[in-house]
Amino acid sequence: MIHSTNLTKAFAKGLCILFVPILSVLSLLLPAKAFCQETAATKLEKWPPDLERDFALSALPPHLRKEATVYLLDPTKGYYIAKKGTNGFICYIERTSWEWGVFRKDVAAPISYDAEGARTIFTVVMDVAAMRASGKYTAKQIQGIVIDKIKKGIYKAPSRSGISYMLAPLMRVYPGLPPNNQVMSMSMPHYMFYAPYINNADIGGDTTNGPFVNNPSNAVLGDGKGPYGFIIMPAGKAEQAEIVKAGSDLLKRLAAYKPYLKASM
Repeated sequence: MIHSTNLTKAFAKGLCILFVPILSVLSLLLPAKAFCQETAATKLEKWPPDLERDFALSALPPHLRKEATVYLLDPTKGYYIAKKGTNGFICYIERTSWEWGVFRKDVAAPISYDAEGARTIFTVVMDVAAMRASGKYTAKQIQGIVIDKIKKGIYKAPSRSGISYMLAPLMRVYPGLPPNNQVMSMSMPHYMFYAPYINNADIGGDTTNGPFVNNPSNAVLGDGKGPYGFIIMPAGKAEQAEIVKAGSDLLKRLAAYKPYLKASM
């Protein structure tokens, strides 16, 4: 005769053996959202549209702003066109950088691209934002998907030379390369020229005075394999001072909206 305690233990063990594979099957069948949702600490919020628009446009030099296309971010869907332009330039606030493989809600980089950058680099940005908005993927999963599509040739490097303006009076970005996940709010208006697959040593870059190469995709794909590199040329000191002065009202609005949107250097 089996003691009732032993019977209970045996039953529980058998149930566990049966239940584990069922859970494994369910994990494949249930929506990924049930397992990969962001926490409240990293969930993006929608910005006031006027503030987001003005901050995005500040990435461009003034003469390009009126006819540029402006994208805003709906954290539940992704980027959408708020203003359709005609000059081939686009601008937006980048809030997810796939190369770092983490979700943060305090990244805000005003970026613009010419038509070639919009066709190639911004395509990745839009897809990343849509994946994050869906709630179905972790940051590491998104990073893996982008890497896979780059390796398969689905995501391509710019096919010609071109320019990305980052002339905003403020940006909150990763000042280092992956896996350094620290971010910083800073004022460093600069010009970026497409430089696929190269690193700073290739041009003898000087990160203090510029120009220099920034290529986070090299950090995750391997040196010389990152298609989204840039030669960065900081604006001159007089130009930087003029940009900050012209953007003083915008800087006040940003600081009032979020305390971290205030330059620490």
